[in-house]
Amino acid sequence: MSDNTFYSWQGEDLILHCHFQPKAANDEIVGTHGDRLKIRITAPPVDGKANDHIIKWFSKLFKTPKNHIEIVQGELGRQKTIKIRSPNILPEQIICP
Repeated sequence: MSDNTFYSWQGEDLILHCHFQPKAANDEIVGTHGDRLKIRITAPPVDGKANDHIIKWFSKLFKTPKNHIEIVQGELGRQKTIKIRSPNILPEQIICP
């Protein structure tokens, strides 16, 4: 996990810098996009649906409660900063995208 600039740790909290592509065929982590983690999601970017979908999907991905997932920056854009409080697991795609 040495050269990845898309994440950092604040104590036990994981901070992810992500670039989201809405209205995709599948929810998936596809690699990096500059210094961000590129993620495709099926939800459309309408009425907060994409943000709700991200929180629900990340909750499953990191095996942590939904209230431990927070969009701390970029709620209205494709580039978002996500905070995951004390994730229970780190998905393989995060460790080695």
